[in-house]
Amino acid sequence: MKVEEINIADAAAPTRTPPLEWSGADANYLRYERERIAHWDKVARWMDERTGWGGAYRRRLTKVYQFFVPRGARVLEVGCAQGDLLAALAPGAGVGVDFSAAMLERAQRKYPNLRFIQADAHALELDETFDVIILSDVVNDVWDVQQVLQQLARLATPETRLIINFQSHLWERPLSAARALGLARPNLTQNWLTFDDVKSLLALADFEVIRHREEMLLPLPVPPLSTFANRYLIRFWPFNLLALTHFIVARPIRPEAHAAPPPLVSVIIPARDEAGNVADIFARMPEMGAGTEMVFVEGGSTDGTYEVIAEEIARRPERRCKLLKQKGKGKIDAVRLGFANAAGDVLMIFDADLTVPPEDMPRFLEVLTSGKADFANPSRLVYPMEDEAMRFFNLVGNKFFGLAFSWLLDQPFKDTLCGTKVLWRRDYDRIVEGRAYFGDFDPFGEFDLLFGAAKLNLKIMDVPVRHRARTYGTTKIPRWSGGVMLLRMVLFAARRIKFI
Repeated sequence: MKVEEINIADAAAPTRTPPLEWSGADANYLRYERERIAHWDKVARWMDERTGWGGAYRRRLTKVYQFFVPRGARVLEVGCAQGDLLAALAPGAGVGVDFSAAMLERAQRKYPNLRFIQADAHALELDETFDVIILSDVVNDVWDVQQVLQQLARLATPETRLIINFQSHLWERPLSAARALGLARPNLTQNWLTFDDVKSLLALADFEVIRHREEMLLPLPVPPLSTFANRYLIRFWPFNLLALTHFIVARPIRPEAHAAPPPLVSVIIPARDEAGNVADIFARMPEMGAGTEMVFVEGGSTDGTYEVIAEEIARRPERRCKLLKQKGKGKIDAVRLGFANAAGDVLMIFDADLTVPPEDMPRFLEVLTSGKADFANPSRLVYPMEDEAMRFFNLVGNKFFGLAFSWLLDQPFKDTLCGTKVLWRRDYDRIVEGRAYFGDFDPFGEFDLLFGAAKLNLKIMDVPVRHRARTYGTTKIPRWSGGVMLLRMVLFAARRIKFI
């Protein structure tokens, strides 16, 4: 099959467009494909005369995709129709693929700044990769979903995100009724797939699901009722069981991640009144990757922490170390100062209280370098804790916020309150670029990273560690007022992440 770009002046009559084949296609497939090409050409002409009630549905889809897709990304949409969704995402480079010449003729006329290609999704002959690949209401309509996903895997890098939405079987009869009344676009027999069906098909094509959410409870233009239902009610059981469409964000599984050269690791260590722990940090922090840089950020101690760190650095010239004096206040200021001065490819936050053992830090690095995840988060709630390591109400708070963050970020979390966080420098730089979306809401430094990572569709993985009791100093976070601040941050993030 040859991929051909649509030239409007020379476009063939839509109903005479030949089917676009892939090797191994059988007669049943060819008949299926011809039928669908003719159907979507007719739908294109139908859209010239009427829009139906589907405008509210498509506007809501567009808003959700705008949340998931960063502006300026390289975006491929397969099954792009007349290109409205692709254009709304403001891609830096946008490519739309469809097999309907009539649809693409309209797309190129409406959006001359985008590139549109007539091709069969089962046999894409593109020689480029993309940051984001979109399949919007397409898996319901193709002959072989696995074949299409395998084609898309060739166009993806380890950082590519595949975003799919597809409609629920529960809505088959209501949608059929709407089409019969002329209130929605006509359609042919569909693949009514469940979330588990699509998840399995993605696995067969070497993709893994990062996040899944239900969308659309009331696909009709009846504000404020539709706004309330689609933005808020849909987020809660049992209303989410009635959702019209599923959204899935997936990423490629790339075993060859092990072949990459080992990275330089920078460990950011905020330290205030931690003088008694400094020697242990130097003695126990392992060398990791291509080397370990320890970046200490001292924050106005009263026990001589700065001087003790300086002495240990002088005693150990073989270790890569930096010592910074914090001018601002709070842990977030210390973390950002440390990140700004770090040289590593991988950035780690390590609390100087030693409640997470330094010996466990290579586990977090392995999560990133193996490709298992993009962001490593410790979980202290798996193994038994040492006596006094965590007070009862702190434990209750940790469990509550773990559940809250799992719901909020569409990824499983057991423990969100541990100070250690590990991510790639390149991803941190992207979080910084997008920080205006959330603003400066986080006094601690870890949640700014978690929310930013979720917004970028990074895969976040919990890494179990054994939580140790402090042997020196006291915690810097007040139990009750700190809990109130965390609750306020959850509510704030819900408005920016969940209730969009």
